[in-house]
Amino acid sequence: MMEELRMTHSQKRYLMDYVKRGDALPLQRFPPSSKQPVPVSYPAACQPHRLPARPLLRPAKVCQAGDAYTREKFKPQPTRDLEKEKRRLQNILASGKDEVEDKVEQVFVRKKEEEIAEPDRFEELMNEIQERREFLTEMEALGQGKKYQGIVLTEISQKLHEMEIIDKKRSEEMRNIMTKAFPVGNKSNL
Repeated sequence: MMEELRMTHSQKRYLMDYVKRGDALPLQRFPPSSKQPVPVSYPAACQPHRLPARPLLRPAKVCQAGDAYTREKFKPQPTRDLEKEKRRLQNILASGKDEVEDKVEQVFVRKKEEEIAEPDRFEELMNEIQERREFLTEMEALGQGKKYQGIVLTEISQKLHEMEIIDKKRSEEMRNIMTKAFPVGNKSNL
């Protein structure tokens, strides 16, 4: 910056003295040298705002007078619901069991029942066959039917075979149920 302003050696030394002392740089132009004419000073609006070389420190009394040193008072809040704890203790003393344990067991039993209730495999197979038929019609519409026809028809026949096995098992189960429910009569007639 000093080089851009084409400062003389004495002007540079004059500014460096201020910097070494840690003082703010002078607001006025440095003393003119005999070789250089004094540059025209710019109006105050055009000059950038200059910060002091050292940060300005506030006295301790000014800091303490503000509310920077005041602390908020600690207001403890209950960490748990006391009424809930009382009800829990009453249940333990009355029945010997914790209410929370019963809820956990009920949820566990419900989850097991939900897992047992599987979707019907026969209906799943029906949906899969329908999806494959739709896929094959779409491919035929696009002109790719011959490419996928063998694969899709093989998959459909496998699904049909699986459906026949499920149907035989169900019919056998129904025979067993019917023979147990109606033991009188000839079994071969069913």
